[in-house]
Amino acid sequence: MFRLEPRAQPSIWMAWFSPVLAVLLTMFCGLILFLAVGKDPFASLAVFFLEPIKDLRGWSEVGVKVAPLLLISVGLAICFRASVFNIGAEGQLVVGAIASGAVILYFDDGSNGGFVLMSLALVAGAVGGALWAAIVALLRDRYNANEILVSLMLVYVAELLLSYLVHGALMDPDGFGFPQSRLFSDGFLLPMILPGTRLHLGILLAVIAALAGWLYLSRSFSGFKLQVGGMAPRAARYAGFSSRRSLWTVLCVSGALAGLAGACEIMGPIGQLTPSVSPGYGFAAIIVAFVGRLHPIGVVFSSFIMALLYIGGELSQSRLGMPSAITGIFQGILLFSLLACDVLIHNRLRRK
Repeated sequence: MFRLEPRAQPSIWMAWFSPVLAVLLTMFCGLILFLAVGKDPFASLAVFFLEPIKDLRGWSEVGVKVAPLLLISVGLAICFRASVFNIGAEGQLVVGAIASGAVILYFDDGSNGGFVLMSLALVAGAVGGALWAAIVALLRDRYNANEILVSLMLVYVAELLLSYLVHGALMDPDGFGFPQSRLFSDGFLLPMILPGTRLHLGILLAVIAALAGWLYLSRSFSGFKLQVGGMAPRAARYAGFSSRRSLWTVLCVSGALAGLAGACEIMGPIGQLTPSVSPGYGFAAIIVAFVGRLHPIGVVFSSFIMALLYIGGELSQSRLGMPSAITGIFQGILLFSLLACDVLIHNRLRRK
């Protein structure tokens, strides 16, 4: 029999190395998984992790997935640092896409949108996501409602709202009844960074957000107050730091970044409003934030890994005949591997 015994001094080096170890454990579990279903484990793993980045086009497709994941996970990292658990980034992304799409459809008359209108659409997406997150902040602040449950339930409200709009007010009148908006004009689509690929300006916005988040948390007094409030709420209250201000700040920032991710999605690879604007980026970004150690720079690495899982899952479906759930399986393995590593960082196994 074994028991877990707390370590006197957890290793700081292992705390930062554990995400890498979790990725290696995920790959090892993947070998066992492919072997169990009768596939060549090493060839299958190569399709999953190496095939997506074998050429420039593959790297660009990974970058397309990195952009929304990085934007959302930076906001979630700031939220979680303040011990505010925003689980509804998926809903904030959807509302951001709705707001941005509504602005585009209002101004889009077939001519080029230009820099000003494109910027207005991006800002509308960020404002939409922030306002949706502000509902969570209001209910938590005013009625002490649990932000985990409220933010999660609002995801389904946002998805139903999107479905209602693309079946009604925002439906393409010339779309033969399909539930989608009309295609946006080229002037409202984000510029491509690499010619001949789908890698758009959103990746630069995501990198800028990561750098800004790092500077905010590490170089500003406001960021310091947020972290103190998350780690030691009593000490923060004693120092006079406002928990209400922190709550509203982190939720609105997180919602704005998720809404911006939604705007980038419809102005980038999708090019219109559809009933589903996200394959679950808002939920996957929770794993990204924790694998990145809730650090705005660390999530750059974890966003790349998660994007690789998305592309690898798509390739394994088309080339290996694996089910569509394979991406979610690998995401779950990655999360549990990280949790196992974290448990052993802070505890050691002792024979009873």
